[in-house]
Amino acid sequence: MKIGIMGGTFDPIHIGHLLLGEFAYEEFALDEIWFLPNGNPPHKTTDESRVSLNHRIEMVKLATADIPYFRVNLYEAQTERHSYTYSTLQAFHELYPGNEFYFILGADSLFSIEQWMCFREIFPACTILAAMRDDKDAGQMKEQIRYLSETYGAKIRLLQAPLVEISSTTIRRRVSRNLSVRYMVPDQVAGYININDLYREETEL
Repeated sequence: MKIGIMGGTFDPIHIGHLLLGEFAYEEFALDEIWFLPNGNPPHKTTDESRVSLNHRIEMVKLATADIPYFRVNLYEAQTERHSYTYSTLQAFHELYPGNEFYFILGADSLFSIEQWMCFREIFPACTILAAMRDDKDAGQMKEQIRYLSETYGAKIRLLQAPLVEISSTTIRRRVSRNLSVRYMVPDQVAGYININDLYREETEL
């Protein structure tokens, strides 16, 4: 099968994540999109308690439950070590031989990928689907794709998806200020945040 991979902390998952998965599924004729909640990301500071992780997993499950080609994969969430993309992809090739993997990321990650752990090992293991994000225009994206392809033999395709200026940080801050997150997250996720009283003590930065 052709599998799209959407990794992230998903704290919480929001409409932007789901739209990226949907557009990747359609544009590249993928069979499934796997959402990978990251339990211990090396590049982010998160509440790494088991309770927090379980909340993030439940919200991803709620957000994807009604979409038959969206799946939740807990491989990274179940490890106590830092999760690195290269090692996850290596493990997936061993666990699911014969599958073709497409790793979905945004422009910011495409421009910083050379700083990732063992980044060269990522390129032969997947096709990267790079979505427009932030202030990177199409010309910059295409130049970066050309550079990575020629330098490392990377397989990279440009993912045309809507630019949604929503972040998990913004959502957490709005919840902490008792502001609505309607239309920013699925209704089921908004209800879960409210019922479980999440993000009420988020600190303003």
